[in-house]
Amino acid sequence: MKGSVVSEAAGAILGQIVEGALKPGDRLRAQKLADQLGISRFPVGQAMRMLAEQGVLLSDPGRGFTVANDASRLARDVENGRPPDDVLAVYFQIAEDRLSGDLPDHVSELSMRDRYQLSRGQLTQLLNRIAAEGWAERRSGYGWTFSTVLTTPAALEQSYRMRIAIEPASLMEPGYFLPPDILRQCRDTEERMLDGEILTSNADRLYERSVRFHEAIVGASQNSFFLDALKRVNRIRRLLIYRSLADRSRYWQQAAEHLQILKAIEAGDLPLAAERLKAHLDGVMKNIPNMRPLLEGAQRRRS
Repeated sequence: MKGSVVSEAAGAILGQIVEGALKPGDRLRAQKLADQLGISRFPVGQAMRMLAEQGVLLSDPGRGFTVANDASRLARDVENGRPPDDVLAVYFQIAEDRLSGDLPDHVSELSMRDRYQLSRGQLTQLLNRIAAEGWAERRSGYGWTFSTVLTTPAALEQSYRMRIAIEPASLMEPGYFLPPDILRQCRDTEERMLDGEILTSNADRLYERSVRFHEAIVGASQNSFFLDALKRVNRIRRLLIYRSLADRSRYWQQAAEHLQILKAIEAGDLPLAAERLKAHLDGVMKNIPNMRPLLEGAQRRRS
């Protein structure tokens, strides 16, 4: 769990650098990041030190950590432990094999290296990332175990019903506050998506953008139970969403809906924002049956 929290903090910092919210020379504030993520300052500090070792941040004894001049390029290479493009392709193949039932629950590192033609270092990088994302963990003494993920339309619909119950409710929590800089980052990201990044971003990037938006909205409730529940769902639906990204046509509408939710929050009309968020999630859930043929095909391969 500790490593996962550090990876989450590092991913948040990298995301802000890639999206331009953190620029070369900017000083990072550990407490502010910790408040945004709903965690303590300790894992944030560990994440900063890890990114300094990778050259993304600079360590200054008098100022703490600042963003390096070449941070944007470096951040794109290492964001969330993201490997180079050829290894990233293997990551998606592992995800597809797992979702299709072609990869067993328990595997050895040797069998994974042979199956995907990876070096020891490449495999370690991929497995560390997968573990940080929560869909595999190292077995005691030997090998790895893959966690349960959502693979059926019914299970995905259940997850959206849960999200419909908690996400709009989070906006009505006493003391709800989305910091202006976070709102601005979310808006800038959605506008870039509408400007063309929906077509140019890989599935990984599109998924992370959606996760960050919804977790930012729910995190602003200051209710850690809501945020923890959403993060658990996001971990187990990741692979299924990767598959669904083959059809990107609906993402134009979803980005526009995200902007309307932000507009209502910025205006201080939280009931309207909650109403728009519920309608947004309802719309996404109605699209789930379109995935049924693909998912039922995966189930047949398992049987």
